[in-house]
Amino acid sequence: MAVYVTEHPLPRVFTGNPLPVVELPPLATQKLTNGAVSVQSAAFNAATRMIGVHTDAIISIAVGTNPTATTSDKRMAASTTEYFFVEAGQRLAVINNT
Repeated sequence: MAVYVTEHPLPRVFTGNPLPVVELPPLATQKLTNGAVSVQSAAFNAATRMIGVHTDAIISIAVGTNPTATTSDKRMAASTTEYFFVEAGQRLAVINNT
């Protein structure tokens, strides 16, 4: 199964209100192959402030400078996409969950 990561700058602000959308194309994309052990992404781009995470399977995720995901971390359901604020240089770690 796969986890797809898109990296984005902060959303633009128009008339004082941030739009609830991300810009395309993304700054970078990554594809991770998740399994029974934690797998890390490459470090995020210097301009990345938000990531989109889409998963084909049930997973748990962790974010940090050297993260290791465990099944106790944030869980994502299969076939879902979520967005998270991150810092440049951080990484995403993923592991299968049930």
